[in-house]
Amino acid sequence: MNKPVVVSEETLTEPVVVADVTPAAAAKATGPAYIVLAGISFSHFLNDTMQSLIASVYPILKDTYALDFAQIGMITLAFQFTASLLQPVVGHYTDRKAQPYSLAIGMASTFFGLLLLSAAHQYLVILVAAALVGLGSAVFHPESARIARLASGGRYGFAQSVFQLGGSFGTSMGPVLAALIVVPFGQGSIAWFSSIAFLAILVLWRIGRWYAPQIKAKKTATVQAHPDAPSSRRVAVALLVLVALLFSKQLYVSSLSSYYIFYLIDRFGVSTQAAQIYLFIFLAANAVGAFVGGPLGDRFGRKIVIWISILGALPFTLALPYVGLVASAVLSVAIGLIISSTTSSIIVFAQELVPHRFGMISGVFFGVAFGIGGLGAAVLGELADHTSIEFVYQVCAWLPAIGLLAVFLPKLPRHAR
Repeated sequence: MNKPVVVSEETLTEPVVVADVTPAAAAKATGPAYIVLAGISFSHFLNDTMQSLIASVYPILKDTYALDFAQIGMITLAFQFTASLLQPVVGHYTDRKAQPYSLAIGMASTFFGLLLLSAAHQYLVILVAAALVGLGSAVFHPESARIARLASGGRYGFAQSVFQLGGSFGTSMGPVLAALIVVPFGQGSIAWFSSIAFLAILVLWRIGRWYAPQIKAKKTATVQAHPDAPSSRRVAVALLVLVALLFSKQLYVSSLSSYYIFYLIDRFGVSTQAAQIYLFIFLAANAVGAFVGGPLGDRFGRKIVIWISILGALPFTLALPYVGLVASAVLSVAIGLIISSTTSSIIVFAQELVPHRFGMISGVFFGVAFGIGGLGAAVLGELADHTSIEFVYQVCAWLPAIGLLAVFLPKLPRHAR
């Protein structure tokens, strides 16, 4: 972690758009800090592995405590609402005063949340444990997204994809670990995963030591915005469009992440462990798609990638509720690869629309993602209780059609792409 990218306090709070330096030139001059990117991506892997355990143990909690789908959705809401509510607040605060060791401190909340979840025997305690894990996520995502950008060397899409790859792969590992450990050994075995949180604390503390020198105060002049940059009105419209696009993507992914196991068990009669493996296949495809999307955005433009990734998944999502088990697995891979490739492009596009508020924008968009996932899981749970899981997937199949709103996204100046 020896490639410093010096950023002053004013740089973090004032609008700075450099018109004469392209991302390619910056990358050529300094290059990405690969060790930092690897460290923050690995931390994202550990963080999201622990988070995905919550959804992966839903069948165990449902059977043990006789929960209905609405109560399952409320667990997801407790976890993701905490993260959604606090992430923009954390991002706004760290825009003004960066906290290099906040990542390690926030991970301690996840550590205690896992321990509490392993010992919980009441529904209310399960909700509190889920909320603690969500709190750790709220602290982690905004500041770690900023660190990924600082370490990018100008290759912002690539850096965001490396960061997202860790999280997506970690999310995919949750069902596998649940199938191998939690299902055979029970709810108490969740405590073993607190060791992962402790490892993440160590890694994030080391990253904090790299990050601290980057935020030393050093006066810098404010550079005028690029003359071709979109107006404030177009920026506001574009941000709303990006939120809507993220809504369509994240709600669909949430429907599969939270209820795909129950869908496979109910429709095809597979075992819980087998269903968790199928969920892993979908989430692993998400991880690959998230990694590929960022570099494609750097090369061809983020707007093009956003168009293709959301609308491109529509034919596959429409077909999913009507095919057999094997075809369902194949379609879930295609959906995961295509729809997840938009995440990095949406986040970097939003950061470039508001370049002086990286932390807040990252927090808002990560927070919206978590909030939509939590609220959507609760609503879909209620819908499943009153109809069926199959009906839920027939409705969700149309969500990628919201990708048509990408037509309202502005064309960014070349230096911001």
